[in-house]
Amino acid sequence: MGIENPVRYKLKHLSIEEEKLSITISCENITLKEEPNLQIINRKTKEDISVPLKKIDELGQQYLAVMDIHLLSAHVQNKGCLDFYVNFLSDESDISKKRLKSSLEPIELSHYKDEVNNIIFFPYTTKKGNFSLKLLVKKFVTRIDDIKLTSEGILKLKGFAFRLNAAESLKIKEKYLILRMKKGNDEEPLIMKYELKDLPRYDLAEYVNEQSSLESIGFDVELNLKSLYEELNTQLVFQFYIQFIYENTTTAGDEIISTSKPIKVIKTEHLNPNQFTVLTTEKGPARFHVFTKKKTKHFQLRMNDYRFSTRIEYFVKGKLKRGAAFIRRRKNKLKKSIEKRIQNSYKAGFKMAGKLPVKQKLVMFESFAGKQYSCNPRAIYEYMKKEMPEYQLCWSVNSAYTQTFEEKGIPYIERFSLKWLFAMARAEYWVVNSRMPLWIPKPEHTTYVQTWHGTPLKRLAVDMDEVHMPGTNTEKYKRNFTTEASKWDYLISPNAYSTEIFARAFQFNKTMIESGYPRNDFLQTDNSAAVIKALKEKMKLPQDKKVIIYAPTWRDDQFYKKGKYKFDLDLDLHQLREATGEDYVIILRMHYLVAENFDLGPYEGFAYDFSNYEDIRELYMVSDLLITDYSSVFFDYANLKRPMLFYVPDIETYRDKLRGFYFDFEKEAPGPLVKETGDVVKWVKETESEAYTLPQSFGPFYEKFCYLETGESSEKVVDVVFRKNK
Repeated sequence: MGIENPVRYKLKHLSIEEEKLSITISCENITLKEEPNLQIINRKTKEDISVPLKKIDELGQQYLAVMDIHLLSAHVQNKGCLDFYVNFLSDESDISKKRLKSSLEPIELSHYKDEVNNIIFFPYTTKKGNFSLKLLVKKFVTRIDDIKLTSEGILKLKGFAFRLNAAESLKIKEKYLILRMKKGNDEEPLIMKYELKDLPRYDLAEYVNEQSSLESIGFDVELNLKSLYEELNTQLVFQFYIQFIYENTTTAGDEIISTSKPIKVIKTEHLNPNQFTVLTTEKGPARFHVFTKKKTKHFQLRMNDYRFSTRIEYFVKGKLKRGAAFIRRRKNKLKKSIEKRIQNSYKAGFKMAGKLPVKQKLVMFESFAGKQYSCNPRAIYEYMKKEMPEYQLCWSVNSAYTQTFEEKGIPYIERFSLKWLFAMARAEYWVVNSRMPLWIPKPEHTTYVQTWHGTPLKRLAVDMDEVHMPGTNTEKYKRNFTTEASKWDYLISPNAYSTEIFARAFQFNKTMIESGYPRNDFLQTDNSAAVIKALKEKMKLPQDKKVIIYAPTWRDDQFYKKGKYKFDLDLDLHQLREATGEDYVIILRMHYLVAENFDLGPYEGFAYDFSNYEDIRELYMVSDLLITDYSSVFFDYANLKRPMLFYVPDIETYRDKLRGFYFDFEKEAPGPLVKETGDVVKWVKETESEAYTLPQSFGPFYEKFCYLETGESSEKVVDVVFRKNK
C-alpha cells in the first residue's frame, strides 16, 4: 500500500455502563475507502459477530463502536474470552483484518458487573499488546505501575490491587505484599510479608466506575533489600504476590485468605522493571536485581553475593554453561533431525503397508498408549475371546510393559516395531481407548473404534478455554485433537450426558455408541465376597482391614517436560495412618501420565502404590472407600454404591484456570468436598457409623451417569461394530 509503517488499530477509550460497551478506536497509517467494522471472535468456538464502526472525526482516524453487553454475554454463554479485530477495505480494495491493539493503561479498572447474572466483564491487555474482554465470575487483579530501586537498596513499588466479586459478607482486614522464594531445597519455601496500607488513587478516576474504590485500591510500599539480604544471608530469587485477609462479618472469628497469582509487569516507556544496584553489606558486596521473566512477565527479585571471586566464578560458570548449552542444542537438533527422518520413513512405510490387502477379522487392541491391559479395550477383548473365536485378537504393547501380556499368554506385538507396522496397517479393526500419535495414518479399510476412558467432568479438547500442557498451545492442541478424532469411525459413550459433550468437544460426527462403558461390566457381574477375597490375596492386601483407594487425576501445568508429568501428594499419609492405620490400608493409583515414584517406605504395611497395576477396576472392587479429586474414576466407582470423598485443596485453580467443569461439581458431587487431611480423617470415621448413608446427591447422580451400566455394555458394543452385518 506504499506506507512505511504497519497498519494499526488502537483502543483509545473504553467504557462499560448502562449495559453498553463503548469503545473508541484510532486508525493509524492507512486511508480507508469505506467505514470498517469490528469483528468479535469467541476465543473457544471461533464464532464471530460483527459490529459497525462509525467515524467520529472529519479526518476518518477515529471510530466508535457501541455493543449490548447481553449480546456479548450470549456469544460466550456467560463465560469465556472475546478477541477484537477490525475488518477494513483499503485504497487498493483489499479486505484486511487486524487485531485491535490496546494501550497499557489500566483498562481493567473499567470492569463492569452484570448484577442479574453475577458476571464480570473484564477488559484487559494481552501479553502481545492486544485488547480482549473476559467474562468471569471472580478474579484477583493486581498491577504495579511504578518501580524504583535506589542506590541505597530501597525498592519502592506503587500499584493497585482488588478482588472482583468478593462476597458482601467479607470485609478486608489486612493486606500484604508477599515475597515467596522461587527455588530452594527447603521443604517449605521462604515467605516474607510486608503490610500494605491503603493509598488513594484519584489519578485513576477516569477508568473506575465505582469511585468509592479509589480510596482503597492503591498501595505504596518500600522494601529494604539490604536489610533483607543481611537477615537471610543467602542467595535467593523471590516472586511477588498480593494477599488479602478477609473477616467474615456473618461468622464471628472466621478469616479467609485470598492470594493473587504471581504479579506480572509489562515494560512501558514510563515503567522499567529491569533495575539493579550493588551495595556493601555486612556479608560483603551484594547485587540486587529486579526484573521480569521473558515469557511469563512475572516480576522477580534476585539477591546474590557479588565479591570479586564470586563474580569470576559466575563468569566462568556462565561461559561453561553457555558452551554446554550450545553443544546440547546442536546435539538435540541433530537428534531431532534423525528422529524426524526415521519417523517420516516409518510413516511412509505405514502408508504403503496400508495399501496391502486387509487381514480380515484381525482386531488390534491398545490401552493407554500400550502401557496397560485394561479399560474398555480389555473388556471388549475378553468378551470377543469368549463369544467370537473366529476373530484374530492381538494387542499393541509398549516394549517396557510386555510382562503382563506374557504372564497371561495374551497375544501382543511391540508398539512401533516393523511387525506392528504391518499388523496395524492391514488390520480390519482398531480398538483403542486414548489418542494415537497424530502421524499414524488410518488405512481406508480399517474401522477405528475409539472407546475413550472416562465420563467428562473437566473440560475436554475444543471446550477447553486454555491449555497448559508442555510442548503445545491452545490452538495447536485443539487442532491436533480434532484431527485425530476425525479418524474415529465409532466412539463409545457411557451415557447421554457424555454423548452430547463428546460430539461437541471432539467435533465427532460419525457413529456414537451410547452403551455404558464395557469396563464396568465387571463391577456389575463380579461384585461378590469371593471375588474380593481372591483379589486381595492376589494383591497381597490384608483380609482383615478395609481398603481406601486414593486415585487423583493429573494437573496440566505440573510437569517435568513434555510427556512426563509430576504430582504433588498433598494428602498427609502420616496423619492418615496415625488416625486410621489399625483398621485401614490405602492404595495409591496415580494417573497413567504421572511419572512420580513415591517413596512409601515410611508407610510400609499401610500405603501401597498400585499406579502400575494392570487394571483399576480390580482396585475398585477391593476398596471400601474412594478418595479422588477431579478424576473421572468416581463415575465408575459409583456403580458399586460405596462411599466417596473428594480431596480438592486446589479446586479454585483447577476450576478457574486449568480446565473448568461441565456441571456444578461442588453441588452435584456424590460425596463431600474437603481441603484438609484432618477432614478426610473425620469422614473416614463417619463412614464407620451404622447410621451412615450415602449423601442425598448420590441418587440423582447415579440415575444421570450410571443408568446404562447393567453388565451388558461389551455385548452392546460388539453387536454394533462386529455383528452389524450378521
